[in-house]
This record gives sequence, structure tokens and C-alpha cells, in this order.
Amino acid sequence: MDQKRKILVVDDEPDVIEYLTSLLEDNGYEVRTALNGKVAMELVKDDKPDLICLDISMPEETGVRMLRNLHDDDRTKDIPVIIVSGVDPKFKDFISHRKQVNPPSAYFEKPIDKHEFLNAIRTILSGIGIAQ
Repeated sequence: MDQKRKILVVDDEPDVIEYLTSLLEDNGYEVRTALNGKVAMELVKDDKPDLICLDISMPEETGVRMLRNLHDDDRTKDIPVIIVSGVDPKFKDFISHRKQVNPPSAYFEKPIDKHEFLNAIRTILSGIGIAQ
């Protein structure tokens, strides 16, 4: 039996975590969750996911800081990240052009289009040789 691909969902809104978890599990992915970037980084180090869905605006540690931490660590810098956020759409351009942070693999505004979201995940994972 094929091993399920692991996706870490990081968001401070329990409803968003529940929705994304259900959507991803229904489509054959193994899901782990965290309510902020600090907890998420601990999970990443313990059990490296194949992809991370990351909110920007969170307590404790923001998504931007987590993205920077991921890219600063040789063990985690190649994990693809999809931003899923309710932050102003202009933020997409801002984060894509920051020198301190590599741009995410994809960016989705809340509420997401679930078909586009799943297609992006499949495309990203197949691009790194681990299609679902």
C-alpha cells in the first residue's frame, strides 16, 4: 500500500483547520495541524511533512516568521509551502517580492476554491516526485 503524503495545516482558526483537514483527508492525504508557527516548527522537525499549508496572521509566531525559519534551515528549506490566508490580496505581491523570505509555492485567499487548491497541491507534489 502506498504511503499517504503528509500535509501540515497551520492556522489559528479551528474552523479553517477542520475544513482543510476534512478536505485533504477526503482526498487521500495524511494531515497534521498546528495553531501557530511555533508549534508547527516543532512538528516539522519531528516529522517532516511533504507540504505545508500556512496562514499568515497568527499568534505566537506568524506565518511570515515560520516561512523565514523554514527557508533558513537546510533540513526544511525545500518543503513546499502554500499560503492560505485572509490577509489583504496585496500581501501576495508583498511576500513574493521580499528579500528575507522565498516566495511560497502557491497563494490562496480565504475562502479558498477547493478544486484549485487541490489541483495546486497535486501539481506541487508531482513536481517534486511525490504525486498523490
